[in-house]
Amino acid sequence: MSDLAPHILVVDDDTRLRELLQKYLIENGFRVTTACDANDARARLAGLSFDLIVLDVMMPGEDGFSLTAALRQTLKTPILLLTARGEPEDRITGLERGADDYLGKPFEPRELVLRISSLLRRVPGPVAEPIVRLGAHAFDIERRMLTRDDRVVRLTSAEASLLRTLARQPGVTLSRDNLIEQSRIVGNARTVDVQVTRLRRKIEPDPRAPRYLQTVRGEGYVLEPD
Repeated sequence: MSDLAPHILVVDDDTRLRELLQKYLIENGFRVTTACDANDARARLAGLSFDLIVLDVMMPGEDGFSLTAALRQTLKTPILLLTARGEPEDRITGLERGADDYLGKPFEPRELVLRISSLLRRVPGPVAEPIVRLGAHAFDIERRMLTRDDRVVRLTSAEASLLRTLARQPGVTLSRDNLIEQSRIVGNARTVDVQVTRLRRKIEPDPRAPRYLQTVRGEGYVLEPD
């Protein structure tokens, strides 16, 4: 997938739907980051830039209407609301809060892709490639460059490829096999473990207790930016 592909944030408390949307949108050429609720979405937005937000309305805690209104105070990123509440009043409320489009559940995934594409065409000019923040470090995904206090931290080709793969999908647990495939690292699961250990020495305050590049036991690794 191209690093210039539009980056979508999908926010939905339904784990199954969230994973299905992520898979489908990736298959249709988008980069996708997911969040399970409003707080999770705010954390993602604090560390990354997105081209569009797909946001569920009915979530525990802060709902999609409230989050949309709050985001509109500082963000111009297009927002597409998803909800099982299809009454005209609800659609009007969503648009009044600042949403750009509204799609009722259940929906055809292809229609979602078409609506996303339509919204992206309205955005003037490209959105800058995100810079992922890792404490005192910053990682430029497009340039595959890690810096600390404006000084370049040298990465090997394998380290840069692995960090880019993880940074493009923050908060998403990736298996060792997935990391090998997406990073195009030559080796096996042990190779991934070795590269992760080396990366932690460069980005973690304490590599023995990683804050950013975390192990998910039995599943793989996940990057949790600031």
